[in-house]
Amino acid sequence: MKERLQRVGALLAGMVVPNIGAFIAWGLLTALFIPSGWMPNERLARLVTPTIMNLLPILIGFTGGRLVYGIRGGVVGAVATMGAVVGSGVPMFLGAMILGPLGGWLIKRFDAAVASRVPAGFEMLVNNFSAGIAGLGLTLLAYTVAGPAVEEAAKALGAGAKAIGDAGLLPLIALLIEPGKVLFVNNAINHGVLAPLGIAQAKEFGRSIFFLLETNPGPGLGLLVAYWLFGKGAARQSSPGAIVIQFFGGIHEMYFPYVLMNPLTILAVVAGGVAGDAVFVAAHAGLVATPSPGSIFAEIAMTPKGGLMAVLGGIFAGAATSCLVAAPLVRRMSAGESDSGRFDRAQEQARERKAGAAGAVPLAPPAAVFFVCEAGMGSSVMGASILKRRLQEAGLAIEVRHAAIGELPAAATMVVSHRALEARVKAVAPGARTYPVDEFIRTPVYDELIGELLKRSPE
Repeated sequence: MKERLQRVGALLAGMVVPNIGAFIAWGLLTALFIPSGWMPNERLARLVTPTIMNLLPILIGFTGGRLVYGIRGGVVGAVATMGAVVGSGVPMFLGAMILGPLGGWLIKRFDAAVASRVPAGFEMLVNNFSAGIAGLGLTLLAYTVAGPAVEEAAKALGAGAKAIGDAGLLPLIALLIEPGKVLFVNNAINHGVLAPLGIAQAKEFGRSIFFLLETNPGPGLGLLVAYWLFGKGAARQSSPGAIVIQFFGGIHEMYFPYVLMNPLTILAVVAGGVAGDAVFVAAHAGLVATPSPGSIFAEIAMTPKGGLMAVLGGIFAGAATSCLVAAPLVRRMSAGESDSGRFDRAQEQARERKAGAAGAVPLAPPAAVFFVCEAGMGSSVMGASILKRRLQEAGLAIEVRHAAIGELPAAATMVVSHRALEARVKAVAPGARTYPVDEFIRTPVYDELIGELLKRSPE
């Protein structure tokens, strides 16, 4: 179930994350030029509605189709999404997330069915007309059925979320969000559920609390501060660097291993999430668009005029609560059972791998080492940067690439990922040597990988 959720999350994130720049552009347009914005401008504000209603859903539809079947799938996915866009009166993000991959899948199946039946010289004609006909069929279906259906579903979800908020229960959503984040389904929660609700709400009210619920960096900050103040050994030493990357860089995955090494601390981040959300609700806080990554800088940039204190109040309330709850849990944690024990076990695993490879036939250095994560734009970027620097220090001129797990080449030979994604890496690239890590900054896995590369390098 966890792996299936991660796969769904990877697909949703794979459609949204590559287009985050466009979402930020729309958010800045909204924050700056709408009547209640920082620099009201009636003429420039006319860009806001077409961008959210047309451009963003079509970009998502294209990206979803491309994930399934390359550019050809992306084109059909975008055409199909247009039907839902025109057939609906709400931002059609949910429809795009369905129709984009569906368009890519449909044309992929058609190509496979006729691959050996197209006469020589007619390939381009068949390719173009098949894509056009498939796109037209899906567009008409989306216009008459999918668009209205998704609109009603979006309205129902929005009404349900609003009812939860009106009942004062919205802070309790942290009971689902925080454990989900630690299980690495944070992208599915944020981009697949909360972002579409937030965009619909922001279109109507100019801001939305839904953009704050998953992206709030406060609970993670509080947990890491508790490890810094009360932890021992490697966890304490690595926590300041993790704070900088998590809070200022917006890569929340940095605090996930600290929860996993002491599962009771999930109570701390849940408490922090509830406290932060309660302040957001009480102060009527909201953002104009999804802050991605969930950095304090991105949160501030997406804050509408007059809403900064409410947003910061919720973030730091979450941090303070998380730290207070985590402090006794971290104090009680035995160093041998937690940080040092985990790092010692990782080192032992590295030694076992080295011993097992001692008698192997030397292999040629790989063309590139891949560092993958769920979306290819968070922890993998940071990990690739660290690994690249370590390789340069070792005198190894080997390329390091970061990628989403769905875009990992099947021919990859050396892959670094978080341990929770190792099984999926092996499924995508079965011939690859995998290097699972639990902690991105200080890990013996980098030493193991570099040692193996040094053995492979020619004298």
